[in-house]
Amino acid sequence: MVDKQMTEPVVDDSKEMEPEEVHAPPQGETDDLDMESVQALYDESFGNIQEGEVVRGRIVQVSEDFVMVDIGYKSEGEIPIAEFVDETGNVQANIGDEVDVLLEYHDDDEGSVFLSKEKAEKIKIWDDISRIYAEDGVIEGKVVSRVKGGLSVDVGIQAFVPGSQVDLRPVRNLESLIGRTFDFKILKYNKKRRNVVLSRRVLLEKEREALKSKTLEDLEDGKIMEGVVKNITDYGVFVDLGGIDGLLHITDMSWGRVGHPSEMCQIGDTIKVMVLHFDRENERVSLGLKQLAPDPWTHAVDRYPVGTQVKGRVVSLTDYGAFVEIEEGIEGLIHVSEMSWTRRIRHPSKILSVGDRVDAVILSIDPEKKRISLGMKQLEPNPWDVIADKYPVGTVISGKIKNITDFGIFIGIDEGIDGLVHISDISWTKRIRHPSEVFKKGQEVQAIVLNIDKGNERFSLGIKQLEPDPWESVPQRYPVGAVLTGPVTNVTDFGLFVEIEEGIEGLVHVSEISKEKIKTPIDQFKVGDQVTAKVINISTKDRKIGLSIKKAEEHDERTDYQDYMNTAKAATSNLGELLKGELQARQNNFSSDD
Repeated sequence: MVDKQMTEPVVDDSKEMEPEEVHAPPQGETDDLDMESVQALYDESFGNIQEGEVVRGRIVQVSEDFVMVDIGYKSEGEIPIAEFVDETGNVQANIGDEVDVLLEYHDDDEGSVFLSKEKAEKIKIWDDISRIYAEDGVIEGKVVSRVKGGLSVDVGIQAFVPGSQVDLRPVRNLESLIGRTFDFKILKYNKKRRNVVLSRRVLLEKEREALKSKTLEDLEDGKIMEGVVKNITDYGVFVDLGGIDGLLHITDMSWGRVGHPSEMCQIGDTIKVMVLHFDRENERVSLGLKQLAPDPWTHAVDRYPVGTQVKGRVVSLTDYGAFVEIEEGIEGLIHVSEMSWTRRIRHPSKILSVGDRVDAVILSIDPEKKRISLGMKQLEPNPWDVIADKYPVGTVISGKIKNITDFGIFIGIDEGIDGLVHISDISWTKRIRHPSEVFKKGQEVQAIVLNIDKGNERFSLGIKQLEPDPWESVPQRYPVGAVLTGPVTNVTDFGLFVEIEEGIEGLVHVSEISKEKIKTPIDQFKVGDQVTAKVINISTKDRKIGLSIKKAEEHDERTDYQDYMNTAKAATSNLGELLKGELQARQNNFSSDD
């Protein structure tokens, strides 16, 4: 680059300079010079200004389209006004201002001079880039845009910063740097290709190493330090302590629950932390934030004795309960079984949501394990405490069927309390495969209280108990020896089931079917056949009646024989009476003859 003082002409206030005013010859020699000699001296005085050189000139005129600049040549040079317009659209050119310009072309015959301010600036910039690179210096630049692989930076010309050289760590959002000004190190340049590659990371690494040395001298366990949040992950935060990063794990950020580290801080935040452990050999630092405050569990037993009513916020829901934050760092669990006295809650989400404010009672506290058991239902009276007094065993109640299951029906008693009628307590005699065969949901029914189990919160009801058990009178109605007739309801390999009355059946064992040996009755009987059998045994406890067809047949045979004998006896008696009558008549006749 041409030195400014060497290229700056000496001018006065006049617009044009006469040749004799420049480098005037000594007194007494002027008369000996002719016009040609004067012209030669003039040309020689400006012979050192060449096309392509940068020279300094002074603005002598500003028009709408051009700026005229005097560089000490035969005539002023003109520069398009656009080269003086700044980013805001204002013209930055005033008469008398000195500017560096590039002499692009001059025509001695016409006296025309063409200059460029922009090209002069670029030549100066390349000279500066070359000098800074050689001196291992720093250049300032403004980030103007994001380009493929990195950033475009304005240092007077467009330069490139690779993404890996922007910062010490990869920058996810490069657009956030647009418009910001930084210092850069020149990695390489090529003037011919107009290519400049910069790095900010190199400078940051140097700064970091200087800070690191100082920080390492001060680091020790338990020391409280100030740092800047450099990166946030799912498991914690990396804090720059000054040339060295420390990890603030999510579990050491707060005594309370932290869903994600970003809830506590953001990148760029300045925070105070405690050094929990410093591994000098591996240069690893573990940090803590919650340790700056006392552990809330230290005096939790004093603040929350059993039976205390507390308020809290639901922070988490699980299948087995809800975790409630009583204060920062102290949470209690409301087990699903402690949410209601009467409702069967399958999942806490049925009645609670994260963020809800709830009231609860301290049921137990274990500060060593940092556990608190809470209850919601304890805020209300336990209805099971009075249910036995209200509905003693034997009470007949009425209610609607709330639910029907395979094993029975649930009848609503009081709000939140349902009584169960087991399928075995629906009927004394009917064989019910499923309660839905007899009942419908919402149906109004009557039942009798059989049992109340307060401990297990069970209310047992019965429907069949509303009527006497028909089996209790079976021995009187169907005594042993009675002969009955009824339809076959089932045929098995071991015998026949015969209906005695609705819901009461008797079994004719295969050995009681016939005097002859029968292997299976399936081939001889079918459902619906009418059979006559004799009652041979009864067990009201087991609800069984034993029948016998062959004994019924034996009974019929004896009855027929008895009838026959009774008939024969009657006939003999009648004949004797007749003979006796005849004899008497004859005797009477004989007496009369006499």
